[in-house]
Amino acid sequence: MLTAWLLLGSVAAVLLIACANVASLLMARAAQRGREMAVRSALGASPACLARQALTEALLLTVAGAVAGFLLAKILLRIFVSMAPEKIIYLNQAKIDLRIVLFTIVISTACGILFAFAPAVQKPNVEVLAERRSTRGISSALARQWLVATQIAVSVVLLVSGTLLLRSLWNMQTEKLGMQTKTVLTASITLGEQRYSVAAQQMEFFQQIAARLRRMPGVTALALSDSLPPGGPHHDQIYTSIAVAGRPSPAGGTGGMAAWRWVTPEYFRALNIPLLQGHGFDNEELRSTEHFVVLSKAFASRMFPKGDAIGQHLQLAFPSPINNPWYTVVGVVGNVKNSGLTGEDEPEYYRLRRDRPEDWDRSSTIIINTGAPSDIESRWIRSEIASVDPTVPVDIQTLSHRVDVMAERPRFEAVLIGFFAMTGLLMAMIGVYGVVSFLVAQRTQEIGIRLALGASRWNILRLVLWEGGRLILLGGVAGLLATLAISRALASLLFDVSPHDPATFASVILLLAVVALVAVTVPARAAMKVDPMVALRYE
Repeated sequence: MLTAWLLLGSVAAVLLIACANVASLLMARAAQRGREMAVRSALGASPACLARQALTEALLLTVAGAVAGFLLAKILLRIFVSMAPEKIIYLNQAKIDLRIVLFTIVISTACGILFAFAPAVQKPNVEVLAERRSTRGISSALARQWLVATQIAVSVVLLVSGTLLLRSLWNMQTEKLGMQTKTVLTASITLGEQRYSVAAQQMEFFQQIAARLRRMPGVTALALSDSLPPGGPHHDQIYTSIAVAGRPSPAGGTGGMAAWRWVTPEYFRALNIPLLQGHGFDNEELRSTEHFVVLSKAFASRMFPKGDAIGQHLQLAFPSPINNPWYTVVGVVGNVKNSGLTGEDEPEYYRLRRDRPEDWDRSSTIIINTGAPSDIESRWIRSEIASVDPTVPVDIQTLSHRVDVMAERPRFEAVLIGFFAMTGLLMAMIGVYGVVSFLVAQRTQEIGIRLALGASRWNILRLVLWEGGRLILLGGVAGLLATLAISRALASLLFDVSPHDPATFASVILLLAVVALVAVTVPARAAMKVDPMVALRYE
């Protein structure tokens, strides 16, 4: 839900930048045509006539923009839908909502008419014909500059938000999972409830499949588990419900949760999970009537801070039922992410799935380390399963693909926010370019006077750069302050990056400075080339 609001806010921000951009350009055009309106008024044109002209121009501009925007929206919608992950349900049915289109057109039209119509309905001042350009329209110029500063501020908010999400995505994709994914092939199977209603049948099916697949060329390790990290559903239990032999009963209400899975002996070798203490499960323990458990490093460190976990006995469902068996700790392995790519991992332990029916159920995932998974191996697996029971459905994927799918939605959201941010930045820089170019045109005579009085062309360059630079500085500072105020709302969407990350803010400032410099340099260079004699006659 928060992501949806963020996307809606990004769209609204882009619309705000677009309206401010159009407003500043229309105000500049109105100021430039001030003398024309005064001449028309002096020649007898009524205010209604001038207003009709401004209204017609504004409507033509709005209609042209609406048609172009509608066509662009249809194209972009198809592109974004094709990029979207399959897990976002109903997105493939997305279409342009006419209500949203009408709302956007109404807002855009109102903006265009307001800023084009308002100067036209003002009573034209004939005295404007005798004024010099450099002394007119101070209030209009200030309004345009404030509009440009607003565009920059909003674009900074979008840029910081997009950059934070991109950094979060990068951290997510480079996060150490604690296991191997590139060489692992997985096959998830759920047996039918009617045909495999007895635990002994379930155990026999999976063991038969495992024996067949071990003969597949290239297999270095094969295991079965009831779930897969990092995002597969695992079992959870209250941490304080785990009893240690020789210790008093733990106090309830504290300690959080612990995760656990059923696994077969080669599980740790198949996923290349490092063994830190003791040993993993072996084939002798498979046939034992006793129970064995392997702990993760986080679980062992918390339960046995002195490092003496091996050989300890745990009761894993204390205090009920009272006759719950005791499990012997035989090993400690490295931590593995078990709560998704961004969730806070829980301490974890692994129960040995023995050759006893009570340890099995209808669902299992076969984990095969093959060195280099390929389509040939996938077909082999599907064929072997079908030879045992062709009615059993199977989902075969590489583990790296499963992990990549978990990052698809955050990646798609980051791309959308980044697109809106770059669109906002582009429009803001167009606004900066337009306003600075207009200021240069308005001050052409002043520039000519300065050059005639001995100012160097580098002085003129600095003057124009300052005109644009102060707008960028004002908008940038306002945008950074606004971002600091609202960035906490992004915290729940970020992974391993602070909403006030200094590197992100610094990179946005650098990007803004570079792009703004390009936008201001073009009119600044034009000002340097002004001929003083031509400028002095400019009117």
